[in-house]
Amino acid sequence: MSTSAASPEPYPREGLPLEEARRQVLAALMPLAGSERLPLQQALGRVSAEPVLATEAVPGFRASIMDGYALAAASVPQVGHSWPLVGRSAPGAPYPRTLAEGEAIRILTGAPLPEGATRVLPQELVAADGERLSLMREVGPNPWIRAADEEAAAGQELLGAGVRLGPADLGRLASCGVAELVVRRRPRVGLLITGDELVPAGSARGPGQIWESNGTLLVALLERLGLAVAERRVVADQPAALRAALLELAAGCDLVVSTGGVSAGDSDWIRPLLAELGSVAFWKLFLKPGRPFAFGRLGDGGAGTPFFGLPGNPVAAAITALQLLLPALQLLEGAPVQPLPRLKVRLAADLKRGSGRPELARARLQVGPDGELLALVGGSQASSRIGSLQGADLLLEIPAELGTLAAGTELWAQLLRLPIF
Repeated sequence: MSTSAASPEPYPREGLPLEEARRQVLAALMPLAGSERLPLQQALGRVSAEPVLATEAVPGFRASIMDGYALAAASVPQVGHSWPLVGRSAPGAPYPRTLAEGEAIRILTGAPLPEGATRVLPQELVAADGERLSLMREVGPNPWIRAADEEAAAGQELLGAGVRLGPADLGRLASCGVAELVVRRRPRVGLLITGDELVPAGSARGPGQIWESNGTLLVALLERLGLAVAERRVVADQPAALRAALLELAAGCDLVVSTGGVSAGDSDWIRPLLAELGSVAFWKLFLKPGRPFAFGRLGDGGAGTPFFGLPGNPVAAAITALQLLLPALQLLEGAPVQPLPRLKVRLAADLKRGSGRPELARARLQVGPDGELLALVGGSQASSRIGSLQGADLLLEIPAELGTLAAGTELWAQLLRLPIF
């Protein structure tokens, strides 16, 4: 797609395609320096700064997989065999001696096997009277023994660098005796919300005023994704106040994000201020919702603070934050850049739309009677309607050239639901 000769802007007149915008953003950024050591309980959602190795084997001893009886038997036990019961092994209270050939002990799930034990007989297969054990049913090939290094061998890497830590990561580290770890420094995000019409939620509204919601939406979105906003300001559409806020945020933050004031209206000051205080890499996206979007730097050259100017409409702000701000923050924190996972779905119902721009439509995921994945788009898709985000499982990727779509049409979709572990 060529740039119009009549336009001085370094992108197509209708805006930059999303993939190209993402490529330019990521190419302009580098991971931040710095790390800190945290207790394991405070590390959820943070990014590991270095590999973590097991200091010893875990669990460190052979253990029984189930409740039963441990034997010292050189051959496979046969129905009718019996053994004297000489003791008991429980978690935290192991049998203290070596088990001699032909002896058996009672053993509980997770308890250590004594030296000499060769297998565990499930209690469902045997009869015991407290002094002697008899095999009543045929045993299989499984000895029901957990290896001493089942979870980890000594020196094994438990976690690599650059991993965003989830519950399973933390649980495994704890099981291997790790109490703290080194994590990457989180980017300090400065958030600027602009608009003369904005008043805080809960306060009275004057004529033409609206309750400010973008700040709440974006802060919560970033927190859900394991990130955080260090400073948040709401500023009216006044050039002097906006200039001061941008300079102060750029001085104290690693990245500045604004929402609103980035289009081409009479009160849209953000883009010209960005050009004055730094540089504009691109402005406008070939995307619905989210055309008004600016990326650049506040300050001189490549050393300036990265700046993201999100649209003022809340849905457009949230969508562009997911598509462009999230991968940028992942890169800055030293984590792998991981786009939202994609899957193919079919429309559950007809979808009316006009062609012209690629669209990311909000939809709910359903399962059809034959097990096929369906996407249901319900209600208005207006970029000002936050309700279209509520309960959304998917962002349907609708190509620019497609108009009204019939039920059953197959489309790619981005999955919005986060993994648990």
